[in-house]
Amino acid sequence: MFDSQHVIGTDAPRPRAVELVADLHRLLDALQSVDLSPCTDAELTEVAAATERAIARLTVAGDRQINEVEARDLPRKTGCRTLMQFMTHRLRISNPMRRRKQMDATATRTSLGGELLPPEYPCVAEAFAQGTVGTAHVQAALDVLDRIPNAVDHDVKVAAKRQMTEIAEAHTPADITQLGARLLAYLDPDGTLADDTDQKRRRNLWIGRQRADGTAKISGTLTPELVARLTMMFAVWGKPGLNNPDDPESPSGPAGNADPDALATAADRDGRTLAQTNHDALNALLKAVLDDGLLGKSHRGLPVQLIIKADLDDLIREAGLATTATGTLLPIADLIAMAGEVQPWLAIFKDATAVPLYFGRGKRLATREQRLVSFARPDGEVCSAPGCDQPATHVDMHHAQQDWADGGLTDIDDLAPACPRHNRMVGDAPGQYTTRIARSGPDEGRCVWRLNAEPGAPPNPEHLNRRPDISRRFAEHLNTVRDEIHGPPTRPGDQARSSWLTISHVIDVRPPRPGQRQLHPSLVEAHLMELLATL
Repeated sequence: MFDSQHVIGTDAPRPRAVELVADLHRLLDALQSVDLSPCTDAELTEVAAATERAIARLTVAGDRQINEVEARDLPRKTGCRTLMQFMTHRLRISNPMRRRKQMDATATRTSLGGELLPPEYPCVAEAFAQGTVGTAHVQAALDVLDRIPNAVDHDVKVAAKRQMTEIAEAHTPADITQLGARLLAYLDPDGTLADDTDQKRRRNLWIGRQRADGTAKISGTLTPELVARLTMMFAVWGKPGLNNPDDPESPSGPAGNADPDALATAADRDGRTLAQTNHDALNALLKAVLDDGLLGKSHRGLPVQLIIKADLDDLIREAGLATTATGTLLPIADLIAMAGEVQPWLAIFKDATAVPLYFGRGKRLATREQRLVSFARPDGEVCSAPGCDQPATHVDMHHAQQDWADGGLTDIDDLAPACPRHNRMVGDAPGQYTTRIARSGPDEGRCVWRLNAEPGAPPNPEHLNRRPDISRRFAEHLNTVRDEIHGPPTRPGDQARSSWLTISHVIDVRPPRPGQRQLHPSLVEAHLMELLATL
C-alpha cells in the first residue's frame, strides 16, 4: 500500500505526483474489489480491455519517473551500484535490462543542457503512451526494428518504424515477429545490406540462470568469425566417439591425437546426438584450456581453475550441492566424480559462524589462501554488500573493519569480499557506505554495511548480504504444513514424527541407492582423512 502521509514536523504541501499516486492506489483498491456482476458481457470486455490499456500507460509513466531518478543520480545516493540495481532492488522491476531497452527507444530524455530529446522511435512511443500497445508488443516491434541494416536509407527506416507501429497496434506479439520478418525481407531481399557494423552491434552471448537441476541455457548472436572458429572446433573435438563423458574408454582431446582404431571402436558405441557431442567437445576444450594454464595463473588473487566449496556433511552423505567461485551450483555427485583431480582445502570456522580461525598478513593485499578462506565462508561466494550477487571471481578483498590507510589490518577476520564498484562506494560522504565486521551474535564474522545518511537525517539501518537458507526454511514450512494438516505431533498417545530438520539439510535428497554400501571410504573421504591427520 502506498504511504501518502505527510512528513512529521513539516507543513510543506505534498507534490502533485505524490497525491496522484495516492489517488491511483485508492482507485486500484476499489477496482480490485468492485462488483463485476452488473456489467453486461460487452461492458465487462471493455472494462478488461481498458484496464490493460491503463497498465501500458502506467508503464510509460513509470519510465518517465525512472529517467528522472537517473537524472538526479538517485542510484548512487541510495547506495546502489547502478541504475539496473536500483531498478531491481528498489523498484522491484523483474527484467531491468529489457525495461531499459524499452525506455531508450520510447522515452523522452533530457540532455545535459536541459533540452528535451525525442524518443528514438516516436511512433511506437506515442502508441505506448496511449495504451494501444503493451510492453510485449513494444518489445516485439523493437526486436524487429533493431534488425534493420545500418545501410538502409533514413527515409526507409522512418517508414519502417511507422509500419511496425501499425502492425503492433493490430496484432499479437507473435504475429509482430512474423510480420516483421516479412518487412525485413522486403527491405533487404538479398541479405546484402548488413555489414560489419550490424554484426558488431548485434553480437552477444548469454548464459542463463541455472535451473533447479543445475543446467543452464546458452544463447547469443555470433559474428561470422566466431561461427567459423566454433564449427572448426566442433569438427576437431566433436567427432563421434571422442570426448564422451559416459564412456571411460573414449579418447580425449582433438581427433588428430587419438588412436584411429580406439576412436573408431568408441564411435560404434557412441549414442550421443550431434548437439550432445558439441556440448561435450566444448567442455573438453575448456577443461584442456584450464589444465594448460592458458587463462593465466591468477584472477583477483584466486588461482585460475575450478574453485569449489562444499560442506563436509554433504560430502559424507554424497548428496546436496557445492558452489563454485563464479556462483555456479554443482551437484555433490559431480564433485565426487572430479575428486581425483582436486586439491582439497579444509576451512574451519568458529562455532558454525562466519568467523574463520586466524589467518593474518602484514601487507595490504590479501593472499591467495586468505581469498580461499573468504570464499569458504557462509555466503562468501558473492560480494558482501546487501543485495549484490557479484561472484567471488569478481570481488576485491575489502578492509571492512578499518581501511588499510587508517591502520587497518590485512587479517582474514577483518576482511570481506566486495565487488569493485561497492568497494569504491565505501567512504565518509553521504550516499557512501560505512562497513564493519560483526564481533558477536549470530552474524559474528559477517560484514555489516550502513549507507551514510544526509546531514541532519537519522542514521540508516545496517544490512547484511545474508542469502536465504532455502533448505532450512523449506523444512520449517513443511513441518508447519504437516502440523496444520495432521495436528501437533505430541498429542497423548501419538508417535512424534521425526522433524524434517533432522532428516535432511538439503532439498534434493537422493533416495538410497540399491545394493550394499561399500565399507571402504570414498576418494573424497580419504583425502579429508589425510588432511585432518596432518592438523
